[in-house]
Amino acid sequence: MAQQQHLIRSVEPLHIGQFLIVRVEIDHGVVGYGECGVWGHIEAAATAVRHFAGYLVNKPAFAIEHHWNVMHRYSYFQGMAINGAISGIDIALWDIKGKVLQVPIYELLGGSCRSKARVYGHIYEKDIEGVLKECKRKMKLGYTAFGHINPFLDEGNDVSYFKTHVKKMEDAADNVRRMRAVVGDKVDLLIELHRRLTPAEAITFCAMIEDCRPMYVEDPVRPENVDAMARVADRIPVPIATGERYSTIYEFQAALSRNALEYVRVDVALCGGITGAKKVAAMAEAHNVQVVPHNPLSPIGLAACLQLDAAIPNFAIQEYSTGFENGIFMSTTEHLGSNIVDWVPPVVDGFVDIPTGPGLGVNLVPDAQNIRPPFTQPIAMRPHLDGFVVDQ
Repeated sequence: MAQQQHLIRSVEPLHIGQFLIVRVEIDHGVVGYGECGVWGHIEAAATAVRHFAGYLVNKPAFAIEHHWNVMHRYSYFQGMAINGAISGIDIALWDIKGKVLQVPIYELLGGSCRSKARVYGHIYEKDIEGVLKECKRKMKLGYTAFGHINPFLDEGNDVSYFKTHVKKMEDAADNVRRMRAVVGDKVDLLIELHRRLTPAEAITFCAMIEDCRPMYVEDPVRPENVDAMARVADRIPVPIATGERYSTIYEFQAALSRNALEYVRVDVALCGGITGAKKVAAMAEAHNVQVVPHNPLSPIGLAACLQLDAAIPNFAIQEYSTGFENGIFMSTTEHLGSNIVDWVPPVVDGFVDIPTGPGLGVNLVPDAQNIRPPFTQPIAMRPHLDGFVVDQ
């Protein structure tokens, strides 16, 4: 018997709060959702979604790998806004396929390796006392790992920055020691450096915090130059995690081949959706590297990550976004964007259940656009005392 085609009828970007959701509908009214990870340039990614819609409408929805290749290769113009759009569309098509076949996406990827995923919560604070207080609060909530925990602190853009090299290093290293003293061995620290350091600074700082046993340091230097990241990785005693700013599988291939990382931070909503992330996870597996999916997004993005987490053997831990409401560095207890979906898996003893419903297992609520009107992150960077800018 010939398989029904299930043609795509519409592809629509939805700007909801600080999120860009993709809504794809096929014949018979089945709707799938995805998310684009380019939160800093939502309008550009939305334009790319509309452009791809012209190709996708009236095409078979199940031909996901074929569409993925066409969207990446038809003109060979790529980049974050374009690849973020491809990612959102790809996730929505997987959601549709799972819904039509009445299975979770992980069943379409080879079946589940696990039923739960360990998660880490975000900690955003402007001073170390706030960080330590939030550590204690999240420990009580059952978390066993903290990420976006920044020893250089999440200070605002309203105050210019300057410290001598020695004070910059000592202050941050002391903050890590104080974090470890508060959490003991009950919590893993995933130290977020957010491209803050030069290679020389990264080498110095990571040597200073070795005895605190962080699970990893993330993006100690800017990730564009793989050779620089590899140079740092070769000279520090702490594992590196990177990849959240990579939008193609080839960037990961370059980093893996140069031994520039021990944890792959693939962003499912940026690096080609579930199709792209599964390719990255396979490359990482061949290099004995673990996967920590990046998700500072809504529960739609989280659900896509969890479907991947269920299906790969080299999953380590999942980002569970507790903060960054409207771009503000402030910690929360609930997952970011919880009010725009019908379900968010709760954290219990440091883990969440993998959604088992059809497709993503999570759906957008009907009035999501009214709940969260569109928000665009303003362009701003913190100034250095000398007049230049600081990555943070």
